[in-house]
Amino acid sequence: MSSLSDIIEDFIKELIDSANNASIEIQRNMLAQQFDCSPSQINYVLSTRFNNDRGYIIESRRGGGGYVKIYKVDTSSDEHLEATLNKSIGNSITYNRACDIIDVFADKDIISDREQAIIKAAINDRAFGKIYYDDRNKLRADVLKEILLVLLNENN
Repeated sequence: MSSLSDIIEDFIKELIDSANNASIEIQRNMLAQQFDCSPSQINYVLSTRFNNDRGYIIESRRGGGGYVKIYKVDTSSDEHLEATLNKSIGNSITYNRACDIIDVFADKDIISDREQAIIKAAINDRAFGKIYYDDRNKLRADVLKEILLVLLNENN
C-alpha cells in the first residue's frame, strides 16, 4: 500500500504531465485539505521529491494568497544537463543526494540501470575507505561529475 507521501507525489506528477510538463501552481492549504493532511506534509513531499536533484524547480510565495509553482527541468539539451549537473552537485555532495541525482538520470533513460548501479558502487563510502568525511563528499562530487559528464558526452 502506498504511503500518503507517495500518493501526493503521484498526484502532483499527474498534474505536471497533464500540463505537458510545463509549470503548475498549487496551494499548499488546498492540497492539504484535499488529502486530509497538514500543510507540513505537503512541504515534506515538495522538499524531498520535487527538488533540483530530482529534476524540479520550486518557486514559493507565502501568505494568504500564497502558492507553490513547480517547474520540471528541461533536459532536452546536453548543455542544460551539464549546467544543472554542476549546480546540483556543487563542490561537495553526500551519498544520498548523489543517489538522487543518479536516479534522475536513470529515470530519464540518460544512463542504464547497469550504469546506475556501477556509479553508486563507485561513489559509496566503502569505495573511499578511510578518507575523512568532508573530503569524501568533495571527492564524491568530483568523481560523480566526471562519470556523468563522460556518459553525457558519449551519448552524443
